[in-house]
Amino acid sequence: MPKPKRSPEEIESVREDIMKHALDLIIQNGYDGFSMPKLGARLGVAAKTIYNYFHNQDELYLGLLTKGFEQLHSELSQAMEKFDDPRDRLRALVGAYVNFGFENQNIYNLMFTWHVPKANDYIGTPMEPTAQNELESALKCGELFWDVISECLGNPPDAENVLREEFIPIWSYMHGYVAGINNTLLTYVHEAPLSLKKAVVDRIARHAQSDLAALRKRLQLKKIP
Repeated sequence: MPKPKRSPEEIESVREDIMKHALDLIIQNGYDGFSMPKLGARLGVAAKTIYNYFHNQDELYLGLLTKGFEQLHSELSQAMEKFDDPRDRLRALVGAYVNFGFENQNIYNLMFTWHVPKANDYIGTPMEPTAQNELESALKCGELFWDVISECLGNPPDAENVLREEFIPIWSYMHGYVAGINNTLLTYVHEAPLSLKKAVVDRIARHAQSDLAALRKRLQLKKIP
């Protein structure tokens, strides 16, 4: 008698478990040291069994990244939705991003820190659509920042390039702090750099708000209430 087919929920549960163990292996052995046979051995199944859930190793890897960016987007959205003032929303985004980086170090490093394949590396390959989907999930996180930056500037028209330029230093400050904690480098200049989290988040937000206020004045944009 053939086995009954798994429900979509059961399939997704198995996929989640596979991705969890895949991430653990990648962190343990590095991206180049990861393979489907090694993952199968860890799971106690033949590598071919994993291919029932992921077509290949690249799909599994890109699935990990997509899941990470979806989680980040969810946490950013929930944090900013508690506030109406765009300046408060910007501070909430910075805090949520930093918290995500600390609470999810493994996937954060894979998403932002390690030298691993990026979406452009898949252009012209069969995995290009999957990589494009992963890229879009990442850009959606950026769009939350761009939208709030736009609000801080009074929603000027045709300002996409300006919004992205203003986002770059904000992200650089956030990522620098998270990476410095996660790789322990900041412990060489401060005995407890994590204890500075609130102060650092506040400073990043204040500097961003100050820069945006100056830009708004320079471009003679509408002042927000």
